[in-house]
Amino acid sequence: MAPIPGTPEWHRQVVEDIVDPDRRIVDPHHHLFGRGHPSRYRLADLWEDTGSGHRVEKTVFIECHLAYRNDGPDHLRPVGETEAVAEAAERSEQGAEGQARIAGIVAHADLTLGEDVAEVLDAHEAAGGGRFKGIRHAEPSALDPRAPIIPGRPAANLYGGEAFRKGVAELGKRGLTYETYHMHYQNKDFAQLAGAVPDTIMILDHFGTPVGVGPFAGRRDAVFDYWKSDIADIARRPNVFAKLGGMAMPVNGFGWDQRQMPPTSDEFAAAQRAYYLHTIECFGPDRCMFESNFPVDKYSLSYPVLWNGLKKIVQDFTEGEKDAMFSGTATEIYRL
Repeated sequence: MAPIPGTPEWHRQVVEDIVDPDRRIVDPHHHLFGRGHPSRYRLADLWEDTGSGHRVEKTVFIECHLAYRNDGPDHLRPVGETEAVAEAAERSEQGAEGQARIAGIVAHADLTLGEDVAEVLDAHEAAGGGRFKGIRHAEPSALDPRAPIIPGRPAANLYGGEAFRKGVAELGKRGLTYETYHMHYQNKDFAQLAGAVPDTIMILDHFGTPVGVGPFAGRRDAVFDYWKSDIADIARRPNVFAKLGGMAMPVNGFGWDQRQMPPTSDEFAAAQRAYYLHTIECFGPDRCMFESNFPVDKYSLSYPVLWNGLKKIVQDFTEGEKDAMFSGTATEIYRL
């Protein structure tokens, strides 16, 4: 029987030497999933990936509905996630030499609370043990129910709502970041949000997610042209920073999660290089940071192969530019 995509047996079909193994890495985007989740991913699993050859020193956890409180006011239930991750982060500090430390936590809060979100932010701050860095209130939405978008029905025009924008502004007042995940056809709305709240640092996850399934299957070139223009427009907002990665999800439509063998780093780099280089050109290396988006992207390729591919994409950049994208930008923006 052929190995199941995303499993260790499947990943072991592609084993590569580590490219540039001494390059310092801060992975600014990973999740942890608890018992009962189909992709359970704990600190031990994170360490197995970050310790697989590349020099990953620190990470940033991004909200994923982990361990919410089961009781109490609804708006404070996400604080349970920060409590759980802060505990895991403390354990990561006790790890062996060379094991990555969870240095930052990006939590969730309902920013439609407007200025009243302050209570939630205070609670995250208290729970985070000095690691609470920002909020992700994402707005992924599907144009077509056939497309396998992450479940959820966000409020219509979330980014344009007055209360929501007040909530985003509250983050800026506290020196916290605002982070989001959405589909490529929502990039224009995000650009307007960034222009309307210029004093809050905003982070665009996963390139604004160019979709390659459902109504966009077989239309990669057309989507790329549409996406390319929007990325250039977003980059004109100096308060926006870009995460480079997270584009090996099933929704991106590359199909690696359905193959008998995962891609090599050369195959990955060839398929996605244009997205990376365009975004870096628009934002500049000092406003870009490479991310793993693990374990979600693990459905398509392994951690060492992913980082090999990222290093190959920017192999011709200067050492200073590489340092910014692999560790410097994330260290500065998340205050690690």
